Amino acid sequence: MIIPALDLIDGVVVRLHQGDYDQRRQYGSDPLPRLQDYVRQGAELLHLVDLTGAKDPAARQIPLLKTLLAGVAPAPVQIGGGIRDAHDVAALLDAGATRVVVGSTAVRQPHEVQRWFERFGPDALVLALDVRINADGRKDVAVSGWQENSGITLEQVIAQYQPYGLKHVLCTDISRDGTLAGSNVTLYRDICAAYPSIAFQSSGGIGNLDDIKRLIDTGVRGVIVGRALLEDKFTVEEAIACWQNA
Repeated sequence: MIIPALDLIDGVVVRLHQGDYDQRRQYGSDPLPRLQDYVRQGAELLHLVDLTGAKDPAARQIPLLKTLLAGVAPAPVQIGGGIRDAHDVAALLDAGATRVVVGSTAVRQPHEVQRWFERFGPDALVLALDVRINADGRKDVAVSGWQENSGITLEQVIAQYQPYGLKHVLCTDISRDGTLAGSNVTLYRDICAAYPSIAFQSSGGIGNLDDIKRLIDTGVRGVIVGRALLEDKFTVEEAIACWQNA
């Protein structure tokens, strides 16, 4: 499915270039009308990133997120951004999120996040694994907003969570994010073939409808689309038709 995405800083819709807060584009302070329009066009799942909360968990935009979730209900929404403890997960689920997206904490504190899988269930959690692919093909997972290399591979992280029922993984090739240069089709084809029981979401690089078409045969279950929609490269309706008709 096509998954429209918005990144939010203090209620403003933004896009960071490869995770850099100092390289941001602003797209207005109207997230709710945008999300409602995405749903009207047929989006079956929405993706939100609370970048304010990612930087400072104490500043998490819970009131705004509650308003957004209520405004698009019953459409399911997954939310990420600096999830550090079980309280963060519970707060977002209580706010109405369908799933909570967990990134760096899942890599740094696997035993803690494994307990979340036991408490909340694997369908309530999405692992966000952001990778840098080396010349030898090694998929190193980055953490801390892509500022650090964890020293752990994508495959190693997945292995830690498969015994706990891992279902959903959002995988980003960092080199493609925000570039509109197309997705890493080979990456998604490889990981979907290696882990057929996991519903992978692709993220990063979608710039036109042909980029979406190239992902259809990879096995990904969802395609995150952010900047291309904000810059009117195509509509949600056009993207869904492309995905369904190819």
